[in-house]
Amino acid sequence: MRNSEQLTKSLKRFRYTLFLGVAAMAINSWGMPNISVAQTTPAQEKVQLMFVQTAEDLKVDPVAKTIRLVNVNKQTLYFSDRPNRIAGNLTMAAYMDEWTARAGKDNFANDPPNATLSVYEPGRQDNTIIVVEISNPVIDGKDLIYSYKLIEGTLPKTGGATSLFIDWIGVGGGVGPGFYGVGAGTRGVGLYGGYGGPLRY
Repeated sequence: MRNSEQLTKSLKRFRYTLFLGVAAMAINSWGMPNISVAQTTPAQEKVQLMFVQTAEDLKVDPVAKTIRLVNVNKQTLYFSDRPNRIAGNLTMAAYMDEWTARAGKDNFANDPPNATLSVYEPGRQDNTIIVVEISNPVIDGKDLIYSYKLIEGTLPKTGGATSLFIDWIGVGGGVGPGFYGVGAGTRGVGLYGGYGGPLRY
């Protein structure tokens, strides 16, 4: 779990802009190929990537402490706006790899990310916003299930259209312009292409 200072800064900076801007990007990018790696980034400049997953529905099991993204989109959006603008899509298989040792020592399994849920509940004017720590992703048919620890807010038992904004991961593990994932590395959707999709400029 990222420390509280990082979480606070991340939420203040991204909460409202992400929900308006990135959700639109996610919707518009469904089914599209990976988009861009704007330029190479010096290793000393830390790229902070975030991930967005969208689903038709949400189901929460407060006893088992799990959230189920119902009919989750098969593409996970990733993006960064600094130091370079980077955006694209990961297949579900590629995203799940970020939870394994293949993604390096800083993979999500070793350092579970915080995530913000934006859930549409019928009859409410605004989406319900909840902050959780997620772990142990499991694919179940067309659904994706996470274990969760509640950090902020109240989870609805059910909900409509849902977006999950997953906290950043940086250079040197998982995703970034290091040796793994979505960057100028050897596995992902970076300067060498990779399993997530072809190279895009």
